[in-house]
Amino acid sequence: MTYDLVIDALRPLVAAEVSAETHAAGTEPGDLEQAVWLRLLERLGTDGPPADPAAWATATVRSEARRTRHATHREIPYDSEPADALAHDPEERALTGERDRALRAAVRRLPGRCPRIVGAFLSPQDPTYREIADELGMSQGSLGPERSRCLGCLRRMLTAKVAAPEPWGKER
Repeated sequence: MTYDLVIDALRPLVAAEVSAETHAAGTEPGDLEQAVWLRLLERLGTDGPPADPAAWATATVRSEARRTRHATHREIPYDSEPADALAHDPEERALTGERDRALRAAVRRLPGRCPRIVGAFLSPQDPTYREIADELGMSQGSLGPERSRCLGCLRRMLTAKVAAPEPWGKER
């Protein structure tokens, strides 16, 4: 059985299982479904197609839903927005403004469509994943992994910009 046939055969089952598990998992259906397809691609690359594709799909959807539920329970929300906790003195506002300008400048230097993706997440309107995906013309399920790659690139860019001190306390 070729990989395309396995995927085509599993598509309706995965969609149905995801639909059944999404509410309890507290996640978007596209995110859960994308995680299942990613697990299948990883498996196909190492072990080949599962012996019983239907049982594998059902078990994988439930496993990913359970993993998402556990991650959601471990997340602790802030009592207030971190920006609300800042002091409102002029020096603090100046430093915050400078940091924001540096961040936005770094975001503009990101490659590909990363500036639009990260810019959408930094929007003061605080759009939902669905709104951002619609605005950018991409699937909602691929928005999270794209955002993660873009943030990794931004992190590397900003880390490289901050000069590390030389050994024995000498600065450049």
